[in-house]
Amino acid sequence: MKGHPVSSSSVRHILILGGTTEARRLAETLAADPALCVTSSLAGRVAEPRLPRGQVRIGGFGGPEGLARWLREQQVDALIDATHPFAGTISFNAAQAAADVHVPLLAVRRPGWVAGPGDDWHPVDSLAEAADALPALGERVFLTTGRMHLAAFAHLEGMWFLIRSVDAPEPPMPARAEVLLDRGPFTVEGERELLRRHRIDVLVTKDSGAAATAAKLVAAREAGVPVVVVRRPPVPSGVPVVAGPAEAVEWLTPVLERRTG
Repeated sequence: MKGHPVSSSSVRHILILGGTTEARRLAETLAADPALCVTSSLAGRVAEPRLPRGQVRIGGFGGPEGLARWLREQQVDALIDATHPFAGTISFNAAQAAADVHVPLLAVRRPGWVAGPGDDWHPVDSLAEAADALPALGERVFLTTGRMHLAAFAHLEGMWFLIRSVDAPEPPMPARAEVLLDRGPFTVEGERELLRRHRIDVLVTKDSGAAATAAKLVAAREAGVPVVVVRRPPVPSGVPVVAGPAEAVEWLTPVLERRTG
């Protein structure tokens, strides 16, 4: 917003639903503008989150009604959903809340991954479908879908899993598993070594689209390892979508000018 003043008479309040690299970068850009008050909301699922610039709140709102109440009470002028592409519930809550209180809403979604020559990808629509696909593809699984919802794989007793997540997962989860606590960005060299050392023959990932975690796809391609890719849930109907922080700033400028006027 720097270089695009929105109002000299009042400060405009922006709520960013965050937790992603894009959300932190957007908060940093917007917080530099004295005409804006920026609040980032984090779900609180990571024990030590990387905090963005500006004000920060952690925890849920209590569904769409709670979020609508917060938007109204805090006099929010624009809502930006820059959550993880798979944080589906909060995105739909945001759409309902924004519509209820007539606050402009934008979704920021980084581009998804695209399969290239040599990739052996198996797209599915859910973790349950990913689990169903595994027995035909391999026995030693590199599971990179995070620490939530591992119950989808718990019944696969004849398979071994390397589970990587930022924080420790909780049961139910596969019985034959090793947990690797780590946070990206990851390197192709490091991912090659993981596949080799653990004799991985199938990879499971969500289409997060992040460059910081794309190295595993390169390593899998090189090793001829098939990849089960869970497709993203859709953005709520009618919500405009941009690919990154720069485009979000371009959207926000006229939106705030209209509300000022």
